[in-house]
Amino acid sequence: MHASDVADDLVEVLFTEEQIQARVAELALEIERDYEDKDLVLVGVLRGAVMIMADLARALNKHVEMDWMAVSSYGSGTKSSGVVRILKDLDADIAGRHVLIVDEIIDTGLTLSWLTSNLGSRGPASVEIATLLRKPEALQMPVKPRYVGWDIPNEFVVGYGLDYRERYRNMRDIGTLAPAVYS
Repeated sequence: MHASDVADDLVEVLFTEEQIQARVAELALEIERDYEDKDLVLVGVLRGAVMIMADLARALNKHVEMDWMAVSSYGSGTKSSGVVRILKDLDADIAGRHVLIVDEIIDTGLTLSWLTSNLGSRGPASVEIATLLRKPEALQMPVKPRYVGWDIPNEFVVGYGLDYRERYRNMRDIGTLAPAVYS
């Protein structure tokens, strides 16, 4: 689905499919350089990170293992509840390995701050974060991603894995959702 298919639901398109793919390729080059001779495990945060995780893994020209966690601090609303819950844990043992958490967006930072601490307690060689989007104005917890696609304003965005009530995830672009849709 393209942004044009749901144009009435959007205020604007922030990033097109082409811009997203170009930025993902740039991030992959940085990651390849930084993890050249290292055993890398990509940990995707379900469900939103599915698109970025798949595209990033395919853009990497090195072997990586992929694993998934499902954590939630949102429920079905547009604001974080403040409580992080593990809905699905890792299948792999990450002790002694380099872990790169891959997420589509850093909003308040609560979930990723908690997740970084949780994974760090499991004895990995390192834990870093790669995110496609970051909202600096919304940060409430100290989260320092190693890789950031773009900083964006503190607005509700959808597409490329980002959803509102499980809709818009399959939109190829990223856009600002019109307040009339969620208010």
